[in-house]
Amino acid sequence: MSSFMGVWNEMVHSFPQAIWGGLIIAVCCSFLGTLVVLKRLVFIGATLSQVAACGIAAAFFYHSNPFWGAVAFNLAAVTILASSAEEIRVPKDAIMAALFILASSLSVLFVSKSANGLDEVHSLLYGDLIITSGADLKMLLIVLVPLTLMVFIFLRPIVYTFVDRDEAKVLEIKVRFWELLFYYILGVVVSAASKLGGMSLVFCYLVVPPMAGLIMSNRLNRAFLISVLLAVFSTLAGIYFSYIYDLPTNQVIVVISCFLLGGALIGKLGMKS
Repeated sequence: MSSFMGVWNEMVHSFPQAIWGGLIIAVCCSFLGTLVVLKRLVFIGATLSQVAACGIAAAFFYHSNPFWGAVAFNLAAVTILASSAEEIRVPKDAIMAALFILASSLSVLFVSKSANGLDEVHSLLYGDLIITSGADLKMLLIVLVPLTLMVFIFLRPIVYTFVDRDEAKVLEIKVRFWELLFYYILGVVVSAASKLGGMSLVFCYLVVPPMAGLIMSNRLNRAFLISVLLAVFSTLAGIYFSYIYDLPTNQVIVVISCFLLGGALIGKLGMKS
């Protein structure tokens, strides 16, 4: 026990920004991800993460701020997703797939002409929470926390919009407005989180803990809470094990999250049998 606390004290002293940054990304993305899974638009997490990576690559290429590059690209992607699917009668998943492929290819093209090369590709795809700086943490606090709180405050109309559009219209809820607002918020949150989390970790937070939460509880409020708690546990455990075993932090968090999801699934199946 003393050695465990000793390691934690050493970690908190050495990487305080990484721990707080990881927790902020975990809480915000897992909370929003519960709505993404509920809406059955899981691939939007991968698409926006990849588009954000493309925006970051473009920003590096043009020597501009990576955050604003990711935001610009993601807001453009969200606008396309929100407007084109109904107008041209193409499934939204197909549009997301096209955007994913385009963003993946553009990322490689931008990086191929960048001075950093393969190191930049690794950073875009996988990120690294350990290198979180004070400026990065401030950016997460300014961007992620207020936007997530906004969704929490207006959770009722957003949930109605996602779960039962017809009922929402009967209640005179402006479904188009709330849907667009959520997607734009999601786009900005993913953009801010991707610089540190990378595509894989952000996508994990948006999908894996929310899936486990919805598996473990039929009540939405509890599913939100379970999702956030699992994301927080995965983050703390991932940082701890990556520190003591000298492993890549983000990937350890992803693996732990997936193991927790597997445990939740096995437990659910065991209860049914």
